[in-house]
Amino acid sequence: MALKPTIYKAQVELADSDRNCYESLSLTLARHPSETLERMTVRLLAYCLNFSGNLEFTRGLSTTDEPDLWSHNDRGELEHWIEVGQPEQPRLRKACGRAPKVSVYAFARSAATWWKLQGEEIASLPHFEAWQFDWAAVLAVAELLDRTVQLNVNIVGGTLYVDNGGDSLSVAPILLCRND
Repeated sequence: MALKPTIYKAQVELADSDRNCYESLSLTLARHPSETLERMTVRLLAYCLNFSGNLEFTRGLSTTDEPDLWSHNDRGELEHWIEVGQPEQPRLRKACGRAPKVSVYAFARSAATWWKLQGEEIASLPHFEAWQFDWAAVLAVAELLDRTVQLNVNIVGGTLYVDNGGDSLSVAPILLCRND
């Protein structure tokens, strides 16, 4: 019998002053049985950083031909492909062929090693950007999450300020490369 995903409900008050975007979001995140809480946390942070009316969580880990997040335009054309983790170059090359914008949000203790080993080859991909979240910051944000959570997420100067009503902290993703 297959294990079912764990469902998280997040009410997010998003205030992104960098993009003049202010939204109240009701999000449902399905955490795959093999997904860590920290990975799901990065999916949520990436969602906040890239929010648009067409941004969606995909089926995720259970589907190899979809990213973690994506957005389509009103004609149904893929606009933005967003990966979380440390994807390999062939997967990212394929994504760059499918979408006019591809982003990666790397995290974990091994993220710097991943970039050191694959960064040069990956950084040459067209319309591609790569970011890295500090592992300690991801662990701290994950501690703020419950199965049902209310968050205030303010984005100022690329830094996310996350508050769950009791605790607050900041997370500043580091830009590894950007090819527009």
